[in-house]
Amino acid sequence: MNHQPKPQEGNLTNLKDFVLLGFSDVPNLQWLLFGLLLAIYSFIILGNGTIVLLTKVDSALQTPMYFFLGNFSFLEICFVSITLPRMVFNLGTQRRTISFIGCATQMCCTLILGATECFLLAVMSYDRYIAICNPLRYPLVMNQRVCSQLVIGSWISGMPVQIGQTSQIFSLSFCGSNEINHFFCDIPPILHLACGDTFINELMVFLGAALFSFFPLLLIVFSYSKIISAVLKLASAKSRAKAFSTCSSHLAVVMLFFGSGMITYFRSNTSHSGEIDKVISLFYTVVTPMFNPMVYSLRNKDVTIALRKFLCKQFVKM
Repeated sequence: MNHQPKPQEGNLTNLKDFVLLGFSDVPNLQWLLFGLLLAIYSFIILGNGTIVLLTKVDSALQTPMYFFLGNFSFLEICFVSITLPRMVFNLGTQRRTISFIGCATQMCCTLILGATECFLLAVMSYDRYIAICNPLRYPLVMNQRVCSQLVIGSWISGMPVQIGQTSQIFSLSFCGSNEINHFFCDIPPILHLACGDTFINELMVFLGAALFSFFPLLLIVFSYSKIISAVLKLASAKSRAKAFSTCSSHLAVVMLFFGSGMITYFRSNTSHSGEIDKVISLFYTVVTPMFNPMVYSLRNKDVTIALRKFLCKQFVKM
């Protein structure tokens, strides 16, 4: 982690608000981006909301795997709702200011839900590991109480650390410009505005990212190494294809989320580029939530059948 201390400027500003520059560098595309992001947000809410609904109302989806999937889809709705509506609002009104408290709240919620997503993806991989490698013990190991505890643990485990990290960052002094070269209040662009030496803050960001990404990722890698080994031993080609199909959807989401997140948070503050950061951040804040309903509905026969049954019932009622 390369470090170059920032010069301490004489004029410190007690900021009351920040300005999110977002995509202001492409003024001719503002309304195109407004329409595109609004459509994407609507699709994410509709797609993930449908999965949440189906996992609640369809008896065939009352299994641990779909219990976790329903919670993950709900998490994606919450995660995208922290950043995307604000982006759409800024593009539509050209009002880019966000209050100091609002910025801190947005960052804190993003970090907490990001940590939750890391843990929940690890839990989902562990569920697939037990289901494929220990199918006879699966109902006993992944009972309703254990599933609920794993989900609750995923939601609350990151809260103390991420609240503390946000408080530490926003207790810094900020000088000069209040313009954030990003579309939401993320750690790298906020640290870029801070005065003085931010080495300790960068180190804490690095350690926090390691804690909430490496350990879940190690569990995911372990689970999938065991899964692949077990699947290759299956005699039936059809069984192997079904197992790989189920796991590949989850693995695609894992690679997209962890890959983009780790690129963002494991680089030093001095090596960050505003434009590159915005593009990378789109992957874990927008693309992953949009990708989730597609891979789990288009590639999953159970979800597709449940959706058809649900729609048929609604048409009959009409």
